[in-house]
Amino acid sequence: MYQEKDMVVYGSQSVCEVVSVGPLPVKMALGDRKQKYYTLRPIYQRDSLVYVPVDNERAVMRPVISKTEAEMLVKKIPDIKAAWIEKDSEREQEYKKALSSCDPEKLIMIIKTLYKRRQARIDDGKKVTVIDERYFKMAEKQLYEELAYAMDMPKEDVGPYISEHMKKTRKKA
Repeated sequence: MYQEKDMVVYGSQSVCEVVSVGPLPVKMALGDRKQKYYTLRPIYQRDSLVYVPVDNERAVMRPVISKTEAEMLVKKIPDIKAAWIEKDSEREQEYKKALSSCDPEKLIMIIKTLYKRRQARIDDGKKVTVIDERYFKMAEKQLYEELAYAMDMPKEDVGPYISEHMKKTRKKA
């Protein structure tokens, strides 16, 4: 069970601080006043709160990765494979599963897959699909926010940091 001040990753909300653990505020409580909720504040959307039942087994919530884990993850990016799925509906289901898993490696897989797909479509003289663009941005947002928090850097610096690391990796190869 998480405690107040813990930092967690929760779905599309990305990095959140656990503000409190307990019943919903009186003005919001509709049902069982004994049920406990995590009150989460997304750190990149400070004006919002999210309420998650403590006993909700479907909710994917985990601690934020450490700085060391974040650095190791960035080093692993070249080894994470893209997933090429031909059928649009199956591909979209895979994207949804990866996003809801809160697994940074799966987010990287989506980003790499969509980047390659984007390049292939552009090379064929086609436009990037709206669905691909939407999932690319969602995966990138979740990944970059967690890496930014873990490495104590601004979100906008994460992309250049990864690119710089990838350049160094290519030079060594």
